[in-house]
Amino acid sequence: MTTTNLNIRTDKEIKDAAEQIFNELGISMTTAVNMFLRQTIRTNGIPFELKLNTPNAVTLAAVEEGRKIARDPEIRGCTSIKDLRAALEDEI
Repeated sequence: MTTTNLNIRTDKEIKDAAEQIFNELGISMTTAVNMFLRQTIRTNGIPFELKLNTPNAVTLAAVEEGRKIARDPEIRGCTSIKDLRAALEDEI
């Protein structure tokens, strides 16, 4: 296989932000571009999203709410399905 150079112009901020993500994913900018080009050929179009799975605001709020509930001694917990059913019947 013969290789060639590909020169791309982009904003420095975009390059730096993408490079940081690629580093976290354990790949280089070259590898990421080659992955994109190969998948473009295979799918005959824009092929995929490659991103880090960072929680959004709703997920972060739900996790924090769960932690507060876990620490709150006033909240009754259930350790079995039987206890859960009884607690649900008490609420109705």
